[in-house]
Amino acid sequence: MDVVYIEGLTGQTVIGIDKSELHDPQTVRMSLAIGVPFLRACATDRIEDTVNYAAVREAIHGLLASHGLQLLEALAERIAQMLIADFGAHWVRVTLAKPAKFDDVDAVGVVIERRRPVDSDARKGAPVSLAWIGRGYVPE
Repeated sequence: MDVVYIEGLTGQTVIGIDKSELHDPQTVRMSLAIGVPFLRACATDRIEDTVNYAAVREAIHGLLASHGLQLLEALAERIAQMLIADFGAHWVRVTLAKPAKFDDVDAVGVVIERRRPVDSDARKGAPVSLAWIGRGYVPE
């Protein structure tokens, strides 16, 4: 399993359940690990053969501007599913935090890991055996 990552991405979004959080955007910070069985770019040196982290960054900022969710858990899930559906990830780890939620805490947040369903590869026409490449290299 090869992993493309983005560490410490920050953005502004409206998220939370407290009345003070429901109107004004606040800073969120995230780190993303995007796993694919083999990055062809290792051999080809072409951006088309990897996960384009600039495109991921742009998509994340678009999502932060429009998601309408209240909980970090739900936003992390939306991010994970976007990475799987739109960027071809087979496995993702999303770390999402509010760095300024409390004065006496550095950050609060959530870490989730998701894996592409095995049968989704078959539906896209890829041989099912490709879904198993890298199995065991990434925590389940």
